[in-house]
Amino acid sequence: MIKPLVVPACVLLASTLVLSACKKPEPPSETTPAAAPAATTPPASAPAETPPAEPTAEQREAAQKQAKIQRALDNQKILDDPQGQWATGATASSTYATAIPTSEQSWAATQATGAPDAENTSGDKQGWSPEKANAGIEWLDLTYDKPVSASAVRVRQTYGPGAIIKVELVDEAGARHTVWEGADNDAYDGGEINWFQRSFDPTTYKAKGVRLTLATNAISNRVSIDAVQLVGQ
Repeated sequence: MIKPLVVPACVLLASTLVLSACKKPEPPSETTPAAAPAATTPPASAPAETPPAEPTAEQREAAQKQAKIQRALDNQKILDDPQGQWATGATASSTYATAIPTSEQSWAATQATGAPDAENTSGDKQGWSPEKANAGIEWLDLTYDKPVSASAVRVRQTYGPGAIIKVELVDEAGARHTVWEGADNDAYDGGEINWFQRSFDPTTYKAKGVRLTLATNAISNRVSIDAVQLVGQ
């Protein structure tokens, strides 16, 4: 009968120690530290703007005086333009003179001929005015002695500026050519005489006349035109 092999306890203990010594130790786990949040610099606040100082009464008066001086210089430049000529004849769709029988020449179309002679803006009799202030479409035709290749038209408005909606030139054969059309959105000083001016490329034909078309209902005051200059050579 075969006896079972009995391993002494000391041998088993020794084997266990040997195996434990041969096992490769696991490296300790490394924990990557979280990145620190980037420091943020608050935006620098813009310096407060200092509001401009209000002009003094003396400064306002000086500015107004300078504006009047410039207006006078601009007006004189138009009067002295060697290429400008004034109308010698005129007819109109209507005239305020018909409303006042005793004033046959006051506000008539012929008042828009010649060099400027109206002195104020209160509906001067030296300018043409239509019969009604709010009638709608009106026209003023002007003729000139010298046919020219035109490049500009200038209208001296003594009252009710802003009503002109079309400028036409009349050639030597009598045909009309539109050189400007639209709403007059120019800024005008109600207390001053104002110029309506439109420039364009020199015409290939000779112009001997100008027709102004107005929408009198587009403004609140009665139209008054003192003179119309045709510029060209």
